[in-house]
Amino acid sequence: MLSEKAKELFRKLEMEFPAVALKYHAVKPEGVSAYEGEKLAYCQYVKYAQSSGKSFYITKENDACYGKMPLGMIPMPPVTASGQAGYDFEIYRSPIACQQLYQKLPVLVPGTVNYVQFATVENCDFDPDLIVCVAGFPQADIIMRATSYISGDLWESRSSPVISCAWMYAYPIISGKVNHITTGFYHGLKRRGAYPAGLRMIAIPYQKIDEVVTALAQMPWTPIAFRNDEESRAELNRRMARWQEMAAELGCEVDLR
Repeated sequence: MLSEKAKELFRKLEMEFPAVALKYHAVKPEGVSAYEGEKLAYCQYVKYAQSSGKSFYITKENDACYGKMPLGMIPMPPVTASGQAGYDFEIYRSPIACQQLYQKLPVLVPGTVNYVQFATVENCDFDPDLIVCVAGFPQADIIMRATSYISGDLWESRSSPVISCAWMYAYPIISGKVNHITTGFYHGLKRRGAYPAGLRMIAIPYQKIDEVVTALAQMPWTPIAFRNDEESRAELNRRMARWQEMAAELGCEVDLR
C-alpha cells in the first residue's frame, strides 16, 4: 500500500497535474469500478484520472489507440507493425524505417495484463506498479534528482516518435528503470492535445518507488548552491575550502566553483 508519507510528499510537490498510480491486473480487480465514458486513447486515461480524481480500471476494449499493444493485451497488428502507418503519418521516410520500432518495442508478457487500474497518488489504495508524473519546473527537477539521490542511477530517456506509451508504461516495468519524456515530441500525445508541450512525463516503476519516496523525504529540494541565505553560503564556502585542502594533500588542483 502506498504510504501516507509518500502521498504527503507527492502532495508537497504541488504539481498542476497530480501524480497517477497504475496497477496491472491479470484478472478483474475487486473493489474498483470500470471506466464509464467515451472511449479514449491509453495516454488520455492518465489525464482523465488527474482531472476527475476517480479510481477506475480499463480493458483493451476501452483503448482507442495502441497502448494496449505494449501491455501485451493484443498482438502487434501486421499493418501497423509493417511500418505503413508511421510512413503514412510522415513520421518515417519509409515503412521499413518505422518497422524498426516494432522490432525493438518493449512488450509485457502477453496475456498477463488484462485490466489497468488508475488512481491519483492522493487517492491510491493499492501498491502501484507504476507512478506517472507530468510536471514542469521545478517539480520535474526535484523528482528526477530523487531518482538518483540514493542509488546514483544515471538519467536515461528512451522513446520513439510513435507508440511513446510503450516507453512510459511497459519499458520501466521491464527494465526497472525510471524513464522520462518531454510532451510535444510524440505523435499520439501531441495529436490528441493531452498536455501542453514542454512538460516532463516521468514514469517510476515499482522497483524504484520506495527509493524515490525515501529520497524526497531526505534530500534538500533546493541544493545548497541555489540557496541564497547567508548560512547556506557560508556552509558552501566551508565545503569548497575543504576541496582545496583535499587537492593539496592529493597533489592536484580543483577548479570547481
